[in-house]
Amino acid sequence: MKKIILYVTSIAIVLLVGSNLRAPITALSPVLVEINTYFHLTNVQASLLTSIPLTVFALGSIAVVTMALRFGVRQLLLASVMILIAGLYLRVYGTVFTLYLGSFLLGVGICVGNVLVPAYIKKVFPEKVGAMTGVFTVAMNTFAALASGFSIAIGKFTHLQWQGSLGVWIIPSILALFAIVVNLMITSKETATSSTQAPVAKFNVFRSKQAWYISVFMGLQSLVYYCLVALLPSILSDYGMKRTDTGMVLLVIQLAMMPVLFISPILAMRVKDQKYLVYAVGGMMFTGIALLAFFKLDYVYLAAALIGMASGSAFSLAILFFSMKSKTGHGLVKVSGKAQSVGYMIAAFGPPIFGGLHDAAGTWMYSFYFLLLVIIIMTILGRKAARPRFIEEH
Repeated sequence: MKKIILYVTSIAIVLLVGSNLRAPITALSPVLVEINTYFHLTNVQASLLTSIPLTVFALGSIAVVTMALRFGVRQLLLASVMILIAGLYLRVYGTVFTLYLGSFLLGVGICVGNVLVPAYIKKVFPEKVGAMTGVFTVAMNTFAALASGFSIAIGKFTHLQWQGSLGVWIIPSILALFAIVVNLMITSKETATSSTQAPVAKFNVFRSKQAWYISVFMGLQSLVYYCLVALLPSILSDYGMKRTDTGMVLLVIQLAMMPVLFISPILAMRVKDQKYLVYAVGGMMFTGIALLAFFKLDYVYLAAALIGMASGSAFSLAILFFSMKSKTGHGLVKVSGKAQSVGYMIAAFGPPIFGGLHDAAGTWMYSFYFLLLVIIIMTILGRKAARPRFIEEH
C-alpha cells in the first residue's frame, strides 16, 4: 500500500508543482488593468509585477543549486511550495507592499520548482524520464494557458475580481504541499543529509561546453517564443487582422504545443543522438516565421501551427537535456540551475530587440530577420547540445 501511495504522490508532485510554475504569472496580464486602477499604479510600477519574478528566475537559479545539494531535492521542493503559497496569499492581501512582496516570494517559489522538478523526475522516475518530462511540461503549459484564458472569468465567478483571479492558484499549491508532505512521510529515511550519502558531482558547470550549449539552446528557443507572445497580436493587427481575431492565432500556437510537449521527450529518449529532432524543431520554427514574414496573413494559421509544434518540442528537449546529458542527480541540478539562469537572461533581451528593430525601421521585416538568425544559431547549438555527451565530461 505504501508503494502505491508513494507512486501516486510522486506523480501528483510532478503534476501539481508543474501546474504552478507558469499559471500564477500568466494569470496576471488579463487583470493588470484592474490592479492598476485598484492601487493607482503607473505603467512602470505595474510592469514590475511581472519583471520581479522573472528577475528572480534569472538571478536565483544558480543559488538553488547550492541549496539543493545541501538540503536535498524533496526538502527544498517542500520549502518552495510553502514560499509560493505565502507569496500567492500576500499578492492578493490588498496593500501595495504585500502586492510586491508576494510577487517576489512567488518568484522565489517558482524559481526553485523550475530548477528542481527535472532533478526530482530523474531521481524518482529513472526509467520513465521521457514520459514524466512530458507530463511535467504539459501540466506547466496547459495550466498557463488556462490561467491566461480564464483569469477574468474566475474573478467574476468568485466575486473577488482580480483577487479571485490570482488567489485561486493557492488551491493547487496547497494540494502540491499535501502531496509532498505525504511523500516525505513515507520516505522519512531520506533526510536532509542524504545528499552526502552519494558522491557529489565535483565539476564546474560553467566550464562545461555541453552545459553552455544546453543553456544557450534553452535561452534562444525561449527568446523566439516570448517575442511572439509579446508582439504577435500587434504584428497581425498591422497586417490587417481584427484585434479580436489575433487571440485565435495565439490559441492555435498553444493547442499545437500540447501534443508535442508530451511526445517529444518520449521520442528523444529512444535515440542516442537527438540531432534529427533538433533539425525538425529548427526547420518548423524557421518555416513558420518565414511564412509570417513573407506571406503575412495568407498562411497565418499554418505558421501558427508550425511555430507551436516547434516551440513545444524545443522546450521539452531543453528540459530533457538536463536529464539526458548529466550522469548524476547533482550534475542535473547544476545544469538545470545554469540553463534556467542563462536562459531567462537571454530571453529577456528578445522582445526589446524585436520591438526596437520595428520602431527603428518602421517595418516588421527586420524583426523577423532577427528571429530567423536566432533560429539558425539555436539549431546549430541545439545540434551540439544533442550530442551523446555528458556535462561532467565535456
